[in-house]
Amino acid sequence: MGKQVDNTFTCVIKNFSLMQAHIASFVVGGCKWRLIAYPEVNHVGDCLSLSVCLDVPDCDSLPSGWKRHAKISLTLVNQYSEERSLQQEKQQCFNQKTPRWGFLPMVILKVPSEEYGFLVNDEIVIVVAVDVLEVIGSLDESEKSQSIDVKGFQVLPSQVKYVNCLFERHPDIASKFSIKNQTLKTAYMNVLLSLTETLNQSPKEISKDDLSDAKTTLAYMKNVGFKVDWLENKLDELFKKEKEAGVIRMLKIEEEFKDLKQKCSSLEVLLKKEKADVLAARAPFSLFDKDDDLIKWLSLLMICIMVIAFI
Repeated sequence: MGKQVDNTFTCVIKNFSLMQAHIASFVVGGCKWRLIAYPEVNHVGDCLSLSVCLDVPDCDSLPSGWKRHAKISLTLVNQYSEERSLQQEKQQCFNQKTPRWGFLPMVILKVPSEEYGFLVNDEIVIVVAVDVLEVIGSLDESEKSQSIDVKGFQVLPSQVKYVNCLFERHPDIASKFSIKNQTLKTAYMNVLLSLTETLNQSPKEISKDDLSDAKTTLAYMKNVGFKVDWLENKLDELFKKEKEAGVIRMLKIEEEFKDLKQKCSSLEVLLKKEKADVLAARAPFSLFDKDDDLIKWLSLLMICIMVIAFI
């Protein structure tokens, strides 16, 4: 549930404690935006953490080199005292490499009281303000106004081929998907397309953070009814390859560490030898190397003195 006034979008999320994820789309500055919110359990105290991110939907359909520079403000509304509302602000540049930006998690205390006021009657209120500072590349007006129905999902002309291919390979992909709201259906389909594209990358191109985000997103898609077994298998395969790559990196580091230890050991032996040579060079000069030699010399001297005395 959301309401937009000028550049501000207000989102009221009901049944927050039961929510898996909330997706809402809106248009500001002639650009389409998508708000994604989901709760995370915080075991420190009686509270939840609200994670929110803002992204550019249909970014694959935008021209190469597109960019959106915007000043963004996110407010978690305190429903009892506006002064206690939590707010984050930032200027962010959205482009092909970074089409999504996440806000820092916000803590929501479960107990609805005048002292807290963020979660009241199991509802939270989020306000997003977007000031678009610069736009490079956008959808043609003709394409924005068009949408084509594919298996009950309204998609852009540029997405039709890919979505058709998706349903041909996996006919039951949306057999348990029960959401009727067309805006939400479109948003979820865009998430699915983005997730599929991410997991189709080579292991060298996808990062650990991408894999972690994909795992979380995949869980949400399953919860809303998408059958994505093949994506789960793909994700497991990527995690396995990442683990194997990690083992290879570990073995390489161990080998390098072994060589380094050997070099350190050799340097340690050389250092001990140099210290011994320096100490030997600093030792006082002596005619006699041993005490026995000194005793023999003194004895010989005494005999010579006695002989001379008798003479």
